[in-house]
Amino acid sequence: MRQQSRPADPAPSKAEDLLFGKILWRLMPILFISYIVAYIDRVNVGFAKLQMLQDLNFSAEVYGLGSGIFFVGFLLFEIPSNLLLYRFGARAWLTRIMITWGILSVLTMFVTTPTQFYIIRFLLGVAEAGFLPGVVYYLAQWFPPQRQGRVMATLVTAAAAGGMIVGPLSGWIMDVFSDSAHLHNWQWLFLLQGLPAVFVAALLWVTLPNRPEDAKWLSQEEKTLLHTLNQDAQRELPRKDKIAEVLGKPNVWWLACVLLSLNLGIYAVIFWTPTIIQEAGIKSLTHIGYIAALPYAASALAMLVLGRSSDYFGERRWHLAIACAGGAIGLLLTALAPDPTVRIIGVIIATAMFIGGTPLVWALAGNFMSGRAAATGYALINAVAALGGLFGPYAMGLAQEMSGNTSSAVLTIAGLAVLGGLCVFALPSARQQTALDQAGKLNAVPSKGGAQ
Repeated sequence: MRQQSRPADPAPSKAEDLLFGKILWRLMPILFISYIVAYIDRVNVGFAKLQMLQDLNFSAEVYGLGSGIFFVGFLLFEIPSNLLLYRFGARAWLTRIMITWGILSVLTMFVTTPTQFYIIRFLLGVAEAGFLPGVVYYLAQWFPPQRQGRVMATLVTAAAAGGMIVGPLSGWIMDVFSDSAHLHNWQWLFLLQGLPAVFVAALLWVTLPNRPEDAKWLSQEEKTLLHTLNQDAQRELPRKDKIAEVLGKPNVWWLACVLLSLNLGIYAVIFWTPTIIQEAGIKSLTHIGYIAALPYAASALAMLVLGRSSDYFGERRWHLAIACAGGAIGLLLTALAPDPTVRIIGVIIATAMFIGGTPLVWALAGNFMSGRAAATGYALINAVAALGGLFGPYAMGLAQEMSGNTSSAVLTIAGLAVLGGLCVFALPSARQQTALDQAGKLNAVPSKGGAQ
């Protein structure tokens, strides 16, 4: 954001473009696949719900709380997980995360009581805690801030890809494996979608270098160029902050509030999307799965458009605000439209805009933090935002149980999305941030830490 706004900055050289293109193609495929698997294992409970609740005699409230309690584990272990990633290295820690969540996802097939459901979902959140902010922190070690909008958008597009896969795959599994080998179809769902995390973890261990210095596929000249470019980018920050100072940065907390509002909208919708489609009269689980992929296809497009546009204009705040407002409009359609088809269109709009805005939060975060403190800052933002994953699904389940529909919860979350969009403007603009950075560099020891 800051560098893009400076006309004096030289255009990237062809050597730089080739270098970062090479890094992107080496790192992104395995990280992209890993995030797809993570997303599938997080949200496939929405498809299991179509049969699981009936088989286990669970209420909508039990389902909503169980879906959301995943994020309690997230909230409690996000920051510790990222600090451990910083200590042990990205390759070892991300591999550990994937193996444990894969095993726990498979174990969900043995749930028989609400308490067991709550415990396994909580532990799944503990296991996955730190994965996304850890990957964001890892990529920030390779790419300077002015390139991170597109990189983060590409990464988070994996959530959309996971959504496009999880729908048709889940519907197919639940149709084909219905009561096979004395297992319910939802049990086959957790088994067949949990195991890939373990296999992908082994691939990640083999292919992922801990640091740029460890990348055998970079020549010494390329490593030197990368080091120089990243050192130049780090000088744009007045200094490296201590962890305690990052926790006291208002900008970090404002970003956490924005991501919280986005997550409220995302997880209020996605855990209930198969149900909304089923209530529209679609009975085939396979067909429900295909329709459920549409919101994620729209999300992939929204992320790429918003990411590239915000990089091109050197502007993040208005793009994020538009995403929040667009998501709120989608929620209003979902809650108020009398036509079931229009409600599905509302789900598509809401999912696309809320997911589409999330990479911009991470791109903005890189402007305010550096060094070891950045690992904590990224985790803090994601931990606070995890509350959206907890309260969104639970509010939907509670509203369904109390009133027979989810309209009141959806309208409330739409209002909070608008507030999240307004929070964006508490952050400095590109011009203001540049002035703050320049002022910070004039002081050898800034009094309040960083660009504030």
